[in-house]
Amino acid sequence: MTTPDEKPRIFGISGWKNSGKTGLAVRLVEELTRRGFRVSTIKHAHHDFDIDKVGADSYRHRQAGAHEVALVSGTRFAIMHELRGAPEPSFEEILARLAPCDLVLIEGYKREPVPKIEARRLEAKNREPLAPTDPHITAIAADHPVPDTTLPVFDLNDTVAIADFVLEVVGLGGEDVERRNG
Repeated sequence: MTTPDEKPRIFGISGWKNSGKTGLAVRLVEELTRRGFRVSTIKHAHHDFDIDKVGADSYRHRQAGAHEVALVSGTRFAIMHELRGAPEPSFEEILARLAPCDLVLIEGYKREPVPKIEARRLEAKNREPLAPTDPHITAIAADHPVPDTTLPVFDLNDTVAIADFVLEVVGLGGEDVERRNG
C-alpha cells in the first residue's frame, strides 16, 4: 500500500458513453478487493451531478453558500466541495486528496497519461476506437470481436483475466497484500 508520500498505482478505464466502463469498474473493484487489495476510484463526469437530495440538511448548507460540506456518520463520510465558478480541479489535485491505497481505478479522464483499458460495446453511443490515437491504452475489453489490433483483447465480462492484466501492468502482486497484512 502506498504511504502518504508515495504516488498510488493508477489504472484507467476509458470508452464512450454506454461502452461498459462503469460495469467493468464495479466488477474490477469487487475482484481486486476480494483478493485483498485496497482500491479507490475516481469517476469523471462530463455533466453536472449531485450526490445530495434537494431539501436535505447538507443540500441546504450548500445552497446557503458553504464552500465545503462534510457529511459524517459511523459508516462513511463525504466532503462536497462547491467550485462556485472556479475551474475544475486537475486529476492530480483530486488524486492528492485520496487516502493511501494499493490502486486507484479511474473511469473517464480519457486524456490522462496513465495505463488504461478501452471498454467497447456494440450498444455504445459512439463506436469509434480510442486505442489507435491513445498510446496509453494497453488493452481492449469488448463484447464483440476486435480485429486489426496488436493490443491484448479481453471479453468485457472476463473480470478475472482483466484484473490479472491490471495487476501485471501496475506491478502489483499477491506479495503486496501479504506484506501489508503480514
